[in-house]
Amino acid sequence: MKEREEAKEIEIKEEHPLEQKKEVPEEVVPVEPPPEERLKALEKELAETKEKYLRLYAEFENYKKRVQKDKEELLRYGIEPLVQELLTVLDNLEMAVEHAGNEASAKGLLQGVELTLKEFRKVLSKHDIAAIEALGKPFDPAYHHAMSQVERDDVEDKTVVEEYRKGYVFKDRVIRPALVAVSRKTRTEGADVEERAERGEGNKDKIKEE
Repeated sequence: MKEREEAKEIEIKEEHPLEQKKEVPEEVVPVEPPPEERLKALEKELAETKEKYLRLYAEFENYKKRVQKDKEELLRYGIEPLVQELLTVLDNLEMAVEHAGNEASAKGLLQGVELTLKEFRKVLSKHDIAAIEALGKPFDPAYHHAMSQVERDDVEDKTVVEEYRKGYVFKDRVIRPALVAVSRKTRTEGADVEERAERGEGNKDKIKEE
């Protein structure tokens, strides 16, 4: 009996061997850097954060300035499109006065239009809209747009001698330049020859003759 029991125990041990104990890895404890290194890292992070903040603050301040400037421009020149359209009406009234001045039958109408013009100009002046002085003034491309040149010896060169259409400024901005004719000195034959020589045309003529 004992032999049979021992034999059974051996068979059971062979069928179910004892499980080997698993090795548990040792827990790795992180090594903290020394306080000096941690302090340096924190100072670096703080400096980077401060730089980002200052950059964002500067961008925001520039944005505020741009918005404020756009707002001021809108308030200052917001009615400019309306003014430009009204100037066309003013042109028509002035032409009506000019043409009616030669007709005796239109005297009453002329007086009415002149009163309208007077009030119109008063309203424009109230809103800082003024006509550009052109006749007799030196030509200035910022205020005048030259449509033609006229030979004149009685005035200085590049002087406005005729005004085709009035120009206007709105506050400190030109909203419509004056259309003008500009003087130039009368050209002599000698001056024409010199000018052509400077451009090389005289040499070309000589070559053709040869």
